[in-house]
Amino acid sequence: MSTPRSYSEVIHEDSKFRVTKWTIEPGATIEMHTHEYDYVVVPISNNVMHVTTDAGELLEARMEPGTAYGRPAGSAHMNENRGDTDIVFIEVENLL
Repeated sequence: MSTPRSYSEVIHEDSKFRVTKWTIEPGATIEMHTHEYDYVVVPISNNVMHVTTDAGELLEARMEPGTAYGRPAGSAHMNENRGDTDIVFIEVENLL
C-alpha cells in the first residue's frame, strides 16, 4: 500500500496570477506553510478539509463545488484530509 500524498500542478501563471490545482489524498496532509500572496480557493470536490492554524486552532473547511473563499497573504496553516475521497481544489494567488 502506498503512502497517501498531496500534490499540486500549476495550471496557469502570468505576471498577475498563479493558478494551482491541489489534490490531497485520504490520510495525506499539506504541511504547515505561510501564504506569500492573497489567494482564493475554489473547491472541485465535495468534502471536509481539516485546517490547523499556526495558533493551533482546528477548523473544518467545508469544500463545496461552486463556492469559493479567500484569505490574505500571511495566512499560515496545515491542511489534512481525514476523509475517504480525494480533496481537490484550485488555488488562485494574486501575485501583485
